[in-house]
Amino acid sequence: MKYRALGNTGLAVSEIGLGGEWLERCSAQEVTEVIKCCEDAGINILDCWMPNPEVRSNIGAAIAGHREKWIVQGHIGATWQNGQYVKTRELPVVKAAFEDMLVRFKTDYIDLGMIHYVDEVKELKTLFEGEYMNYVKELKAQGKIRHVGLSTHNPDVAKMAALSGQVAVIMFSINPAFDMMPPSEDINVYFNTMETGHLENIAPERRELYQICEREGVGLTVMKGYAGGRLLDAKASPFGKALTPVQCIHYALTRPAVASILVGYSEAAHVAAAVAYETASEAERDYTAVLASVSGVSASGQCTYCGHCAPCPEAIDIAMVNKLYDLAAMQDTVPASVKAHYKELSKNADDCIGCGGCEERCPFGVAVTDRMEKARALFG
Repeated sequence: MKYRALGNTGLAVSEIGLGGEWLERCSAQEVTEVIKCCEDAGINILDCWMPNPEVRSNIGAAIAGHREKWIVQGHIGATWQNGQYVKTRELPVVKAAFEDMLVRFKTDYIDLGMIHYVDEVKELKTLFEGEYMNYVKELKAQGKIRHVGLSTHNPDVAKMAALSGQVAVIMFSINPAFDMMPPSEDINVYFNTMETGHLENIAPERRELYQICEREGVGLTVMKGYAGGRLLDAKASPFGKALTPVQCIHYALTRPAVASILVGYSEAAHVAAAVAYETASEAERDYTAVLASVSGVSASGQCTYCGHCAPCPEAIDIAMVNKLYDLAAMQDTVPASVKAHYKELSKNADDCIGCGGCEERCPFGVAVTDRMEKARALFG
């Protein structure tokens, strides 16, 4: 298992994590088995947004005695009322639900305290300016949460949060289908649009978000990496072709700022299918053939950081150079941190010999040698 820095938190998380939602369908014994499989595979980050007392207790029992092995991403504002999930900002209920999570997880802190499910810009502004955010800050001051995070499906909300200076981690829905849709405050729009098969180029709002998060040191954890399983089914996929778990994982992990993709598991086989990514070949990881062959979907001329341009005869990490170039090009002046990351590369655009082999392999027709020239000029 490989580990990645989670933004500027100082935490190192497994690049494949555990999204706990599917554990709701499991018995206590099955939850324990899944969590043990995850631990054996080196997975160390767990998301639990679910307020159901039973599943919280099952997870708490499964990690009891080795809580320190897990980076827990818990949600503030997901509550259990009258036997069902309710998202609320009503502080007495929010506080009770958070304290319940601590008790059932048998812990006195949550590593990542996520402001739960904010998909409207207006709501985010209200939360940031009100008592809700004061409560979140109080939890952090008390050590009950170590870092403040936020979960959203809306790139506009995520961008605002990333630029606020108040959020260290964002849980965001990332997959190749969602990335080709415009921003919306209604998550159902994404799934409904997928069903119609209407996709556009990679949405610039989402591309910009990933670059902003990397620039600001805000870590991204990924939800809905399989689009609720739709991308794994040719009949349900908007591409008309099925992607594999490994391909979906590779897509998410090649976005800037992404530290971990949180995959849902309800049995050991699901864990195995995800962690197979760690030993998969480049051919098995490659998702570009599916995206490039679908009518109506085009990323022509846009680098998606897929790495299909490799190998470079000069051993340049072309995808990384492109990431840093795009990040720097957004600014009036090149940020010192981005320039430092660029200079730390063992090989960069200065080493490009312009052979053009990368362009022949690029499925999206990116003018790589031209971008290398631009990167060379930009970074001096």
